Amino acid sequence: MSTATKSKHIGRNISRIRELRGMKQEALAQAIGSNQQAISGIEGSEEVDSKKLLEIAKALGVTVEAIENFSEESVFNYFNTFYDNSANHGQVNGPFNSCNFNPLDKVVELYERLVLAEKEKVEYLEKLLKGK
Repeated sequence: MSTATKSKHIGRNISRIRELRGMKQEALAQAIGSNQQAISGIEGSEEVDSKKLLEIAKALGVTVEAIENFSEESVFNYFNTFYDNSANHGQVNGPFNSCNFNPLDKVVELYERLVLAEKEKVEYLEKLLKGK
C-alpha cells in the first residue's frame, strides 16, 4: 500500500460542482466568456490557471478553495448552509431570511394534488365510456 496522497484533479472537481449546480458546460462557458470545448478541456485538466479558476468559481457560485478542496461531503454542506441575501438587500433581520415552510412538503402536496386530478380524470373517462 502506498502512503502517497492522491493528487487533486481540479478539472474533475469543477465538473462535479457544475453538475451539482445543474449547469451544462455551455452555460458555464457563456458565464466566463468561453466555449463548451474549452470547458471540456478544463474539466479534463488536473491543473487550471488561477485566473481562470477564479472566473469559474464565481460563475459556479463557490470559492476557489471549495473547488480545490472539493469532496462530496464538504460541497453538500456548503450548499446546504448557503444563504442568498440578495432578495433582502443585505438586511440581516428581514422577513426574507428564513423559509417558514418545508419545500419538500410543498412538493409532496403538489404531487398529491396531481395524483388526485388524474384519478378524477380517469373516473370521468370511465363514466363516459359506460354511458355509450
